[in-house]
Amino acid sequence: MEELRKNGAFDGPEGPLVLVIMDGVGIGKYPESDFVKIAHTPNLDWLRTHAVYTQVKAHGTAVGLPDDTDMGNSEVGHNAIGCGRVFSQGAALVDQAIASGSLFEGAVWKELAANVKDHQSTLHFIGLFSDGNVHSNLNHLEAMLRRAKAEGVQKARIHPLIDGRDVPPTSVLDYVERFDKFLEGINADGTLDYCVASGGGRMHITMDRYNADWSMVERGWNTHVRGQGRYFATMREAVETFRKEKPGILDQDLPAFVIAHDGAPVGPILAGDSVIFFNFRGDRSLEITKAFEAEALSEFDRGPKPDVRYAGMMQYDGDLCVPEKYLVSPPAIDRTMSEYLSNAGVKQFAISETQKYGHVTYFFNGNNSGKFATETWREIPSDICPFEQAPRMKATEITDAVVTAIKSGEYRFIRLNYPNGDMVGHTGVTDAVKTAIEAVDEGVGRIMEAVKNAKGIAVFSADHGNSDDMYEADKKTGQLKRDAAGKFLPKTAHSLNLVPVIVYDPTNGSRARLAQVADPGIANLAATCMTLLGFQPPADYTPSLVEVG
Repeated sequence: MEELRKNGAFDGPEGPLVLVIMDGVGIGKYPESDFVKIAHTPNLDWLRTHAVYTQVKAHGTAVGLPDDTDMGNSEVGHNAIGCGRVFSQGAALVDQAIASGSLFEGAVWKELAANVKDHQSTLHFIGLFSDGNVHSNLNHLEAMLRRAKAEGVQKARIHPLIDGRDVPPTSVLDYVERFDKFLEGINADGTLDYCVASGGGRMHITMDRYNADWSMVERGWNTHVRGQGRYFATMREAVETFRKEKPGILDQDLPAFVIAHDGAPVGPILAGDSVIFFNFRGDRSLEITKAFEAEALSEFDRGPKPDVRYAGMMQYDGDLCVPEKYLVSPPAIDRTMSEYLSNAGVKQFAISETQKYGHVTYFFNGNNSGKFATETWREIPSDICPFEQAPRMKATEITDAVVTAIKSGEYRFIRLNYPNGDMVGHTGVTDAVKTAIEAVDEGVGRIMEAVKNAKGIAVFSADHGNSDDMYEADKKTGQLKRDAAGKFLPKTAHSLNLVPVIVYDPTNGSRARLAQVADPGIANLAATCMTLLGFQPPADYTPSLVEVG
């Protein structure tokens, strides 16, 4: 790869450049629903008025998703920020692979399908049960089941992980109704045996990430693989029962369930079976994949490694080659900003707490789990409790470490992620969201002071919105929805709103000013940071949002 060249207009600040990614902090359209605006944020308010300020896209085609109705997410957002270009991402790649037939023509699909036909065994599908298009899409599952039928697979079992985060928080029965009709149709001729076998809420079983809570994976393992748990006749019965027992429970928190007939589970995963984990996003796929693939597992008592053929929808970690088998190749992201800066000798510091540590490191570096030569990474362990119970999360500890790094003079580029606006936003608990945003703003103020004292520059932005859009809106009328009691209906998914980009240069040494950029998105942040560091961005990067000098 080519070396970075100086831009000739500005040599970079005396102190470091600090990129602050305020996860889930977008720009809301509804005053009643925008808890970024409702929160007390004196520092962000000051920056909007006095610093260089603009708004950019962080969803849809701006981050490589199929179209602009697709909400952004932290994975594709950090990919785009870190690599400075737009690559077709998980959902789009899987859509293309299904449409072209390449998914089914690949060696892995053929191997898994042949395995169950040869052994008269079962083809299992585990994954997020919605069309949120962030981790998975129900359309992909249905397409694979139709293909399995066409290829003569006689028995399939589905293990749904109930969403309620990337889709409305209590919408699961809509998906159950749709899928029940689908299964009724696919089983109509009486020759096939395709049904739901087990499941549970995504924040209760299976979909842990960053080794934060392996007990979730253990609960999922016992549910999906061993068929152990509370028995129900149908998925609908399970959901309705849990809701009666705990009124107000969100889909993402629903307990595990096992479908049983005649007192026995209908679909434990047995030797000789094939298993597809159909999520395309990597962060919440790695741990369950390890449970299926690792020769030895210390995180919980798995028992002997099951003798099954396992594949992921995509490769979740290119460096670790995990999983061994996958159906669709991920985007080949190269020449990230971190690599360019490392080659230029720029010392870098990356930090977040556990919940977003992988995003500001692995995803930021183009799905690369290895550090570049000049990088230092730091993880602050996250609390293991519902986020609404500790909405400040680790904002204070992250800020402490960043301020220390700024004062040290050791690093020229520092990047961090505050997870609060996203992780607490997903809970739907608006009082907690307000506290979360205020914790981020407090950190922003402390970083501003440290940057000013060090004669550095700070760039504040987000990977997508969430806390800016906490209530459901009617798609036809645009009005916020209310329940029978007149209360706004909570929304826990990411927003489709723009996100801020703020350049704070207290010395004005860069003389930064907004550049004319067509249809700007968060991919433009890499070139912006390179420009503020005194470099000329690579020619194929999306252009800088500012001019300097």
